[in-house]
Amino acid sequence: MHAQDRKPQQHSFAYGDEEITFTLRRQPSRVVPRVAIHVEPDGRVHVDAPSTAPLAKVLAAVKKRSRWISQHVSAAKARLAHVLPREYVSGESLHYLGRRYRLKVVVEPEASVKAYMRGPFIIVAVPKHDTTTIRSALDDWYCQRAREVFAQRFLVIAGPLQWVQELPPVRLRFMQRQWGNCSPAGRITLNPWLVRAPRVAIDYVLLHEMCHLKHHNHSRAFYSTLDRHMPNWREIKEQLDERAAEYLR
Repeated sequence: MHAQDRKPQQHSFAYGDEEITFTLRRQPSRVVPRVAIHVEPDGRVHVDAPSTAPLAKVLAAVKKRSRWISQHVSAAKARLAHVLPREYVSGESLHYLGRRYRLKVVVEPEASVKAYMRGPFIIVAVPKHDTTTIRSALDDWYCQRAREVFAQRFLVIAGPLQWVQELPPVRLRFMQRQWGNCSPAGRITLNPWLVRAPRVAIDYVLLHEMCHLKHHNHSRAFYSTLDRHMPNWREIKEQLDERAAEYLR
């Protein structure tokens, strides 16, 4: 969730009958010699390692976790297999702040295009049933909601963080695989679709990115800071990853 120090490289190796492929991200600023392995919600594998660590040592560390990686990649692919592509028709399931709503498309020839929430429904009014128009209206609605929710939660999360003297510049950008990232200059980019997740998951992502304002890496110091301000973040991240395929589609 942060800007990498070097261009990532692809590597792979055999594990039984399968091939495990991972992206190696070299980090000159990573002072901890430990190799960190991450399996993303879509099954991609990222490995963070210091720039001084020999490739052979990195490969040995990754191969040692082959079984763990294989299990998590398989679980991610299984979750994705059950997620159907969205058709933008009435009755489809939508999420907002972790709660499930139903899409209701209202077609009225004189209607102005707009989306709004009413009871258990997220309603989209359109002059004719056009998938692109419905999707655009929903994206605009989620963006507006995301701006409001993120602004509120940033104030809450930033309060106890002594290294945050003022809120960082923030922009929204729809992303297929990331919830957010933090540039070396301290600008945070967030995925509006994160507003589909529960508030506690939103808080975790915001805290994660603000910790990168202090530690521009995934070092032990970074995780210690994250642990100190949100001791149960691993459980929250696991739950978010389990629903990522639904929230990101």
